[in-house]
Amino acid sequence: MELPGFVYRLYERKIRRSLSPEKLPTHIGVLVDGNRRWAKLAGATTATGHQAGADKILEFLGWCRELDINMVTLYMLSTDNMSRSSQELDDLMGIIANTLDRLGETKTIRVHPVGALELLPDYLADKLRELEASTVHITGIHVNVAVGYGGRREIVDAVKALLLEGQSKGLDAAQIAADLDPDQLAKYLYTSGQPDPELVIRTSGEQRLSGFLTWQSAYSEFYFCEALWPDFRRVDFLRALRDFSDRQRRFGS
Repeated sequence: MELPGFVYRLYERKIRRSLSPEKLPTHIGVLVDGNRRWAKLAGATTATGHQAGADKILEFLGWCRELDINMVTLYMLSTDNMSRSSQELDDLMGIIANTLDRLGETKTIRVHPVGALELLPDYLADKLRELEASTVHITGIHVNVAVGYGGRREIVDAVKALLLEGQSKGLDAAQIAADLDPDQLAKYLYTSGQPDPELVIRTSGEQRLSGFLTWQSAYSEFYFCEALWPDFRRVDFLRALRDFSDRQRRFGS
């Protein structure tokens, strides 16, 4: 049975008061999953579901801002999703482009593209590059937009970049291998220079990462929520943060 709105507001405030700022994550990764199922349950078009998910992104970033969580990585389109029908992809990429415009209009969000931009239509890849350049000096919330992203591809791209740079310096394979360590390879990832996410949230009840931040999530805490992304509420987010705050993080076995 659905509780009245005022009861949820009281519950939200109770959870919010229980959260210690020093125990909150500084970087959150989110798999915004469930848009298509939400549309099907609502008897709506798939594009309507994707648009509802896009609208939720703006709302979610507002919650992060309220809690001083200043880095978010959003998994919006994976390399695996690129095999969907051309009509769905056209609709989805148009919605992503519109969402990028809305992020830019806030003047408070720094946007960084994360993914293989060469896989995207030129207009979307150009928009991502332009938005990154125009928001680079913004000191507000930093949003990594994972579009055309795959965790394995990111690692392969990083290795290629490392090898090519080594070759340009006149190093042979043995010399490159001798100097290689995790910190060095991390410099060539799409998220180079950023802290790894402490918390990764996936909506829709699925309990897998689907190639999201494969390298960076090695020591992340995971939270799986049953709500479909368009239905994800502030109280659901606060529950995830409470769960994270109550955990004893361990780095290793």
